[in-house]
Amino acid sequence: MVLPQLLLLLLLLGPAPPAACGRVPDDVITRVELRGAPLSHLLLDPRSGQLYVAESTTCTTSAPPAAPQPRPHRTPLDSPDCLPPILAQDCPAAGSRPITTSCCCSTNGRRGRRGGGEEGEERGLIVCGSVLQGICDRRSLANVSELLYTTSDPVDTQYVAANDPRVSTVAVVITTASKQEAGGRLRLMLVGRGYTSRGPGDVPPVTARRLAPTPPPRLAFSQEEELGKLVVGSYSEYNNRFVYAFRHGAHAYFLLARRDTRHRKEYLSFVARLCVSDRGFYSYVELPLLCKGGYNLARGARLAPDLARPALFITMAKGQASTPVATDHSALCVYGMAELDEMLSRTQEVCYSQEGRGSSGLEEAYIEYAVSSVCLRLPAGSPIASSIPLPATPTITMTTQLTAITTATEAGHTIALLGDKEGNLHKVAHTHSRHTHTRKLYDSVQVDQGSEVRELLLDRTREHAYVLTSSKVSRLPVAWCERKTGCQACLSLRDPYCGWCVLEGKCSRQHECSRNSSNHWLWSFETTNQCVSIQSLEPANQSRDVRVQVTLTVAHLPTLSEQDALSCAFGLLPRQQTVVTGTTINCQSPSPELLPARPTGSDHLTLPVSLMFGHVTIASTHMTFYDCGAVGQLNTSSPCMACVSSVWECNWCPLDQTCSSDPSCQHALHNHKVTTPPIATPSITTPSVATPSVATPSITTPLIATPSITTPPIATPLIATPPYSHAPFSPPHTPYMRAVPEAYGCVWCTGSESSSCAFNQSCAGIPADTCPPPHITEVVPVSGPLEGGVLVTIWGSNLGVRPQDLEGGVSVVGEPCTPKPDKYLISTRIVCELQPAVGPKEGPVLVTVGTHRPGRSSQLFTYRDPQVVAVVPSQGPVSGGTLLTIQGQRLLTGLTSDLTAYVGLQPCSLVEQVSDSRLVCRTGPSEGSADVPVRIVIGRSERTVADALYRYLDDPVITDASPSESFYDPEVRVTGVWFQMDNVQIHYHSIKVPVFSYHPNPELFVLNRETPDGVGLTRAVSRGEVVVRLGDEECEVKTLDDTHLYCEPPEEQPSSLTALDLPSLTVGLGNLQVDLGVVQYDSSPSPIPLAAQLGLGAGAAVVVLSVLVVILMYRRKSKQALRDYKKVLLQLETLEINVGDQCRKEPDDGHDGPHRCGRAFPALLDFQSYAQRVFFPGQQGALLSQKLDVPETRRAAVEQGLSGLHKLLNNKAFLIKFIHTLEAQQGFSQRDRGYVASLLTVALHDKLEYFTEVMKTLLQHLVLQYASKNPKLMLRRTETVVEKMLTNWMSICLYSFLKEVAGEPLYMLFRAIKYQVDKGPVDAVTGRAKRTLNDSHLLREDIDYRPMTLSVLVKNDEDVQPCPVRVLDTDTITQVKEKILDQTYKGAAFSQRPSAHALDLEWRSGQAGHLTLSDDDVTAIVQGRWKKLNTLQHYKVPDGATVALIPASQASTKGSVHQVYQTAEKTPILEEEEEVRLWHLVKSSEEPDAPRRSSMRERERAKAIPEIYLTRLLSMKGTLQKFVDDVFVAILNTKRPPPIAVRFFFDFLDDMAEKHAIDDPETVHIWKTNSLPLRFWVNILKNPQFVFDVQVTDSIDAVLSVIAQTFIDSCTTSEHKVGRDSPVNKLLYAREIPRYKQMVERYYSDIHSAASGCYQEMNSTLTGLSGSFASEMSSLVALHELYKYINKYYDKVMSSLDEDSGGQKMQLAYRLQQVAALLENKVTDL
Repeated sequence: MVLPQLLLLLLLLGPAPPAACGRVPDDVITRVELRGAPLSHLLLDPRSGQLYVAESTTCTTSAPPAAPQPRPHRTPLDSPDCLPPILAQDCPAAGSRPITTSCCCSTNGRRGRRGGGEEGEERGLIVCGSVLQGICDRRSLANVSELLYTTSDPVDTQYVAANDPRVSTVAVVITTASKQEAGGRLRLMLVGRGYTSRGPGDVPPVTARRLAPTPPPRLAFSQEEELGKLVVGSYSEYNNRFVYAFRHGAHAYFLLARRDTRHRKEYLSFVARLCVSDRGFYSYVELPLLCKGGYNLARGARLAPDLARPALFITMAKGQASTPVATDHSALCVYGMAELDEMLSRTQEVCYSQEGRGSSGLEEAYIEYAVSSVCLRLPAGSPIASSIPLPATPTITMTTQLTAITTATEAGHTIALLGDKEGNLHKVAHTHSRHTHTRKLYDSVQVDQGSEVRELLLDRTREHAYVLTSSKVSRLPVAWCERKTGCQACLSLRDPYCGWCVLEGKCSRQHECSRNSSNHWLWSFETTNQCVSIQSLEPANQSRDVRVQVTLTVAHLPTLSEQDALSCAFGLLPRQQTVVTGTTINCQSPSPELLPARPTGSDHLTLPVSLMFGHVTIASTHMTFYDCGAVGQLNTSSPCMACVSSVWECNWCPLDQTCSSDPSCQHALHNHKVTTPPIATPSITTPSVATPSVATPSITTPLIATPSITTPPIATPLIATPPYSHAPFSPPHTPYMRAVPEAYGCVWCTGSESSSCAFNQSCAGIPADTCPPPHITEVVPVSGPLEGGVLVTIWGSNLGVRPQDLEGGVSVVGEPCTPKPDKYLISTRIVCELQPAVGPKEGPVLVTVGTHRPGRSSQLFTYRDPQVVAVVPSQGPVSGGTLLTIQGQRLLTGLTSDLTAYVGLQPCSLVEQVSDSRLVCRTGPSEGSADVPVRIVIGRSERTVADALYRYLDDPVITDASPSESFYDPEVRVTGVWFQMDNVQIHYHSIKVPVFSYHPNPELFVLNRETPDGVGLTRAVSRGEVVVRLGDEECEVKTLDDTHLYCEPPEEQPSSLTALDLPSLTVGLGNLQVDLGVVQYDSSPSPIPLAAQLGLGAGAAVVVLSVLVVILMYRRKSKQALRDYKKVLLQLETLEINVGDQCRKEPDDGHDGPHRCGRAFPALLDFQSYAQRVFFPGQQGALLSQKLDVPETRRAAVEQGLSGLHKLLNNKAFLIKFIHTLEAQQGFSQRDRGYVASLLTVALHDKLEYFTEVMKTLLQHLVLQYASKNPKLMLRRTETVVEKMLTNWMSICLYSFLKEVAGEPLYMLFRAIKYQVDKGPVDAVTGRAKRTLNDSHLLREDIDYRPMTLSVLVKNDEDVQPCPVRVLDTDTITQVKEKILDQTYKGAAFSQRPSAHALDLEWRSGQAGHLTLSDDDVTAIVQGRWKKLNTLQHYKVPDGATVALIPASQASTKGSVHQVYQTAEKTPILEEEEEVRLWHLVKSSEEPDAPRRSSMRERERAKAIPEIYLTRLLSMKGTLQKFVDDVFVAILNTKRPPPIAVRFFFDFLDDMAEKHAIDDPETVHIWKTNSLPLRFWVNILKNPQFVFDVQVTDSIDAVLSVIAQTFIDSCTTSEHKVGRDSPVNKLLYAREIPRYKQMVERYYSDIHSAASGCYQEMNSTLTGLSGSFASEMSSLVALHELYKYINKYYDKVMSSLDEDSGGQKMQLAYRLQQVAALLENKVTDL
């Protein structure tokens, strides 16, 4: 019988090592991912440490520590409506149900608990499932596949778990005494289960089950009457959801949530208690739990100590209305078990003895579950329930749904670990000290984003927590103290596990600190703890010439024993012993001779001072050692002044003319800043004059002290002011005069033409003793509210001398107005506060000063009653900014500044002039959405809009915006783009990336031009946004690119919209409208309508007409070809747009492509390796680093001969003659020419200037050779020595450009290609790939593949750490090894990492389950003569499997498939007698090579390729487009100066063209293209291994070839046109090549137009290059290789030298004979 319960078995032992790949806190999390059915429950065996995981639909078992291996498993026929055994004929509803297994606290509904076992009894695992009515079985703990007991033929009493996965079941195993059982003890399982509507309906909610069968007729898991059950009347309406079951003391407890049917019908959480020895369930009682704040649904629970007392920690959630559905509002509530037991016992007591009523007469206990009994008269098993809940205040509240909980204890403190539905783990500390209890959330960790935490457990050591989510089991430490390395950082953790171990200098747990007393281990959770610190250092500054005692005052120093010794460390100098006295520590400063030199230009040195305990730094500070001698030396112009004014204790010794720290030198001038007390400055007092707005500047005078000179106090003379000083005051009123101090003798002089303030001795009139009465000139404002409160400003003259003169003397319309003294201006201004009035009225303002008659205003003041009647609009965003119009009457009361509008509590700022009937203001921000009143405040008056509220709404949210670009007038400067809705400002860059960009307006040309249709037509506009109209009808736009726009006109000519007869073609691009001219339809049906008729005419007419017919037909064919070209472009663009849209809609796989591989740009190859690969491509061995291979006896002679050859090569005549002679020989192949050129480059690399001159001379000869023939063919191929010399010369000169500019984008392109190719399957035999740009390397078959992530064990130092690596299940084992090496050796050079063939891939699945995987072994599939390479799919390696790379065994190395076959198109042949052909994804016969001869079938297939596979190629092209653009821009960008070598050589080619009268610009363009882009850049593009230490596979090379060909096409001058028969690579880049062509032309043009004359600069550059790299070249080996060619063609070379007259004069032949004699050990007659 197939069992209906399944488990996964895991073993996670030992400390969790940090993950090799991850981020904090992921780097301390160990994860095992179990793909497939959801996981539901965790169980830990405390003895063995094995972890049991319940999963749905699969059954796995494995030996630790391998990952589980799931296998599909389904039950036999089952139905919740039928009882087992189930037969199809008896149960029509039966079907094959997927197995689902759940354990404690799972929502899936089944519960399994681990059993204990008596002595001698085998321990087992009890598992219950939902199928077959919830039967259980018992399995072995060592091997869950082994059944110890199974319910083979269940009866109705053996149905345990709920048969519905949505209904919960919990259980707890208990042991109770029983005389009837063997041994006197009975093992039972108490089960709590919810109600299910299908199947047997008589299963009680709580039952006791026997764990093991006993002699008949007692069955295991059976519900027997003598074991007990809970009696219920009605159960369905309660909807119990059991959460947790546990035993505490002599009781078993159940935590559940159910509907409270007796009271408010709401869902509440209850704790039920039952005595473990109670067989009749008399002791069953339920108590409701109240978690304040409305948290009513229990979600998880754990029994744990709280303040050293047992407590129940429960995570609670708020329910939705009256439903059991939990919301995202959760809390943690803690209930003490003592209080819980007390209330449960109280409930029982009240029910049994007081009929359920308390002392107040209110009901406190009742009988639940519709049992027809009451308190005092209870049958067995009747459920008692309390009406009074046990309250608790939430420890914490959260806005996420808490779903699981476990607890830990550390040093008497309790830590609750909480899991939520988003996959986060929250840590809550329940700590206590002497006087305080702290409960707070101190940390949160993301474990499995977006996946609900279903279960939490601690391991045996309680050091780690297991976290169960739907597909993963994760283990993480409960604390990670060691991540903090400093005391302050450690204490900032506020982690109850962690503290700072002072004398060991580490952040650790308390038991890890050898001295863990209170002041030796500082608990980080205690906020009052402070690190050991040096409070003071005496002296803090000390002369470096003196050794003194240093005193440190240390705070919070731990208690030390007599054996503990501290030391002082000054920087890196030897430590000094200390003397500790309380908190004071003394030590000696370093000896002067040991102090380091002071920094240049400084007069002091600062060293760290560390207080050390052994090698541990306890605290540190800094001490400054100054050098007085340096003070004077650094200020040579005035050393004395610098010395005595220095911040250091320096003194000037006049006799020695030195600055010294020794104060005892004769006649010393002491530093006044340190030794001289401050000198008192005499105070100067000036009479104060009250004048309006007079500011007195502050003047600071420096104090200069003269050393050793005592200065007596200086008396400051009184400065008298002459009479004419009154003139500047010129007060116009008597009160001004009265404000002038009497010391000035000012009087108010009358009697003259005008009264004025004058000096009493100069007054010609009669001085006045009294002032005139007040005079009011202006009152502002002239209205105010009835309640008063506004400020009234009164302007005039004679308005008093002081504010006290006006007390009670100011009234407004008969009401008093209180003056404001701080705003009063003498005589001219009074500001007073308006007081309330009874009703509206009008009248003057009166001011009375003293006994004078009052001053009366000519203006009338009005008391008004403003009213507010309406507000528009009635709602706006919470950010404010809404323009609010308030309508009313008499709103303009007082000044506008007196008026304030409020929306709720937020002010509403006025934005317009206020009128009596209307004001407009802008709302302010609100804290949240709400309905608030609108009011205005004028002074003390407040008016509110009756029955009208303003509604604050949540701010609008913009999720997307398009387009992302636009065009504009170039004269307009745009600084930013955002959406403004009132105060809600949403910048475009916060909505989407890239940011909004502006481009210049596109330019459209008139019709019938030979030029393109326009320029920049695709700038910021798409095809759908372009509207083209022809007359009164629309011309449908079919395609749009940067220079062309094509639309399909109506079949018949439309009518004109203007006065013209012909319709105009107008193009609309947004707001830009362009008229391109009129269009006339061609009305002639045929280009040769009269040809047949005219053929009957005269012969001459026939000939003329025939010619015309041919011309017309040619023109028609040309037009047809142009239309076809445009049609192909249209179809191609449409296809590419569709592919782009589809790619954007596809979900991201969560990786960042090449950026995820690290943007770190690796260093280029060193120059020697670079030159080796460029100069000698494909050659094995490093020629440049070889040593001369000659016998030691001959070495001296050979080296002498090679030195003579080097001198000969430095003779330009010899070298040119030598090269021409070799090229004239028939046996001198093209390969030899390139090899000789590279040898010459190496031999002459120390003289690049000379090398360049020789190259130029040879190129001049080449130009002369081609000028008379076809100059466009020059430099097209490498057919001569000089052409290879040019390649090498460019490679040398552009190495630094590669390193600084082009290298990074080139590397990023390579990484992008590799990443994209590896994302899809690649055939290991043929080299074809699913993701490629090359149609000839395209894997056309549809291969089913699945991405996988392997956990690779990587050894890092001494630890083995898992690292995830993405692979495909269709990858061969070698391909998997390559991808693992790519990830584990990321950033390392390819040549430095091990070969994949030197390693074996081992799949680890358990302790003994180690399987070595290989491409070819005995399990390989053989079909006839075809053998398929093994893949991960072949071995059935699951996702998340653990693998490791191990050294390959000798047998595996010998048998490696890759030793006997090559990749790409070659057919593999094994080293066996019979021919066996290997294949991977497709057999090579299914991928035939392209036919070499053109045929109709080939042409048809060429047409089919774009239609069938172009979509796949375009997808790859679109992904790589940015990287291709970056490379092309880096190469062809002229914003930075082009390399000097390029400018130099292009100038040389221009000179050659001018010299040989070649005026065709296309020829010079071809020369430049052949010399730089095609000769150098294409070589680098196709071979990145020339520049970087990387591996280029065939599939990557195929992509690079297409990109290189695109670069070649971009450099040609011919027009790029495509048709249906065009190569696929030309179709792919048909839109981009015109743009690239423009870049090339602009690059050439900019270099040509730049200032020439760079020859001198070039020579300097060549000289530098010669010196930089000459030492890296082995010229002797190159010279020796060159001599081999001289020896081969010795006679020809000698003959050409003899025939040359210049060579005869220089005796070149003779010198060559001497070289030959030395190198060949010949005795000559010379």
